[in-house]
Amino acid sequence: MIALVVFRIAAYVRSHRVFQALLPILVMISIVYASRAPRGAEAAALTDSAVLVIPFLAWAARGLLDTEPDEQRAISATGAGGRLREVAAGLLAALVTCTAFAALTLGCGLMLGLSATPSRGVVSAGVVLHGLAVLAGVALGALTSRPVMPSPAYSVTALVAGFLMMLLVGASPAYWLTVPVTAWMKAAGAGRLVTELPGLTAISLAWCLAALTVYGYLRRSRP
Repeated sequence: MIALVVFRIAAYVRSHRVFQALLPILVMISIVYASRAPRGAEAAALTDSAVLVIPFLAWAARGLLDTEPDEQRAISATGAGGRLREVAAGLLAALVTCTAFAALTLGCGLMLGLSATPSRGVVSAGVVLHGLAVLAGVALGALTSRPVMPSPAYSVTALVAGFLMMLLVGASPAYWLTVPVTAWMKAAGAGRLVTELPGLTAISLAWCLAALTVYGYLRRSRP
């Protein structure tokens, strides 16, 4: 299965689809950190980058999972020893790729985007939120990939709508009904990110794992 993960990442890079996500992420980083965040706003700046990178991570995951033709995925499933292993290899490849993009985003923020050195708690919270962003991006990208949504128009629309739903529902009192990305930003802006992080992390993890479970279930009967 590891060989299949490496094969898919290599195919994603060789096909140049990697630049479809990398270039927008670099533009986003340049905009978010065009000026250094003032002292005391370190948590808010890192949280904003974690939220804003999610749709680009979803786009990256979708692009990676769509790189292989349908026939090649069937061959991969046979070679990997079953559909479940093929699906797991695709998700793992997307996870590795999105983790690299998220690490780039977080690293640029820590090195270039802050006026003061953040506390260990803030740095840890930033790492956790970027990790959650990776899971949210992979889940959203997987659910809008070609095996689940064959129509490119519906797929792109669903990806954008899914992220907007996270923003809108996350801003409401019912923020627990989705990955509460707006609640992340509210907590960071109010200086409560470190204290509220455990609860926000639990909600986010639950929804990401549920979405990945749905994807795995749908892929049982789809090539």
